[in-house]
Amino acid sequence: MSNPDATALAELVRKREATPLELVDAAIERIERVNGQLNAVTTPMFDLARQAAQATIPDGPFRGVPFLLKDLGAAFQGARMTFGSRYLKDFVPDHDSEIVIRYKRAGLIVLGKTNVPELGIQPTTEPELNGATRNPWDPARSPGGSSGGSAAAVAARMLPAAHGTDGGGSIRIPASCCGIFGLKPTRARIPLGPDYGDMFSGLIAAHVLTISVRDSAALLDVTCGAEPGDPYAAPEPARPFAEEVGVSPGKLRIGLISSSPTGGPVHPDCIAAVEDAAKLCEGLGHSVEETKIQLNAEMYGNAFSTLWSAGNAWKIDSMSFAVARKPQPGELEPQTEALISMGRRKSAPEYLLAVQVLQVYSRRTAALYDKFDVLLTPTLAAPPLPLGSFAPTLEDPIHGLRRAAEFCPFTPLFNATGQPAMSVPLYWNSEGLPIGSHFVGRFGDEATLFRLARQLEEARPWSERRPPISC
Repeated sequence: MSNPDATALAELVRKREATPLELVDAAIERIERVNGQLNAVTTPMFDLARQAAQATIPDGPFRGVPFLLKDLGAAFQGARMTFGSRYLKDFVPDHDSEIVIRYKRAGLIVLGKTNVPELGIQPTTEPELNGATRNPWDPARSPGGSSGGSAAAVAARMLPAAHGTDGGGSIRIPASCCGIFGLKPTRARIPLGPDYGDMFSGLIAAHVLTISVRDSAALLDVTCGAEPGDPYAAPEPARPFAEEVGVSPGKLRIGLISSSPTGGPVHPDCIAAVEDAAKLCEGLGHSVEETKIQLNAEMYGNAFSTLWSAGNAWKIDSMSFAVARKPQPGELEPQTEALISMGRRKSAPEYLLAVQVLQVYSRRTAALYDKFDVLLTPTLAAPPLPLGSFAPTLEDPIHGLRRAAEFCPFTPLFNATGQPAMSVPLYWNSEGLPIGSHFVGRFGDEATLFRLARQLEEARPWSERRPPISC
């Protein structure tokens, strides 16, 4: 690869063919070269990174490799974490999140924070605080969200991997929009401590966006595992995930779902992409059979929106303790205000009923795995949308949230079920825009996904497909 992945960079350091400072300086140069066109990195930490590169670095598997953190869900002691909000623009955590502790232990060097929509509520990255992040394949289009800054940085080859979080598709959506690999792990695979044991009744997960499959697997190895005090934990893997990459997945039974589970339209390009992925899988020896997820769209939508709105209202209350004040008028975007108001109107019984509804759908979805090993769906219902597509209107301040439900009907269900799921970049449309294919494994079974992903990566390599804006 002309741009080595994180595993290859770590090998350069190990063989003393490059120093951590050389890798950090090279990554900083790449960020400075293209970030002005993309607005992906909004909190540079270059001086801290250079200091870390010249200090004693833990001898982990990614010693000296440059990395970026999403500006949400990953506290780094002494560096601001804004959540994409004017309200939190000056918030500086006094401790590291557990995931950051593990990244540092692995030897990664953090160069900065990436742009996010306010509180991560949108499948685009256009916060009023920092301005829009642009898609490196077409700067007039969204990179997706909420990990859009991380996805744009990786797609543009600023560096090979960046942190992301996923509460309704926020790793997989931007991975699809930016033509890179993004896996949401099993619920509780990576702990959310020390500040949280559980977020939004299990919807929220964390991991990375990468170019290569092997980086995603190896980075999951360094961050997975329960932390003392966690309310629950994912099943232990049989062996390190990195060892699954390159292992034959055998003949998989794949269930193809091309229609939206909520009944909305799916763009012909997205159907073409998933059908192309199905043919590729059949050519690799897997069986593919069409199936459906049976759910009541209204009941499911109401349940998910209850968790999402109440969860964000709770998040603001939680942050009010952290910064010792409540948000002032105008500090939150109108769409965020509307969502939080909606959440505050939910009662405790309504919230628990929503949890029950989603748990019922989790059981129904799990039953599909009596027949299939993996489900295959479009990642999204449309190609990357123009910037501004999710903007609120005066008449409808939650227009963007309604549009989001139409744009990403496939990914949120698997936050509710807790299953591992990945967006794989196998298809580009006639406009040259990437369109991901979404594969979902059994609960706890990232191993099968990594095996299949590596097989797909070998059959149709994507690492050399570079966007027009890239290093």
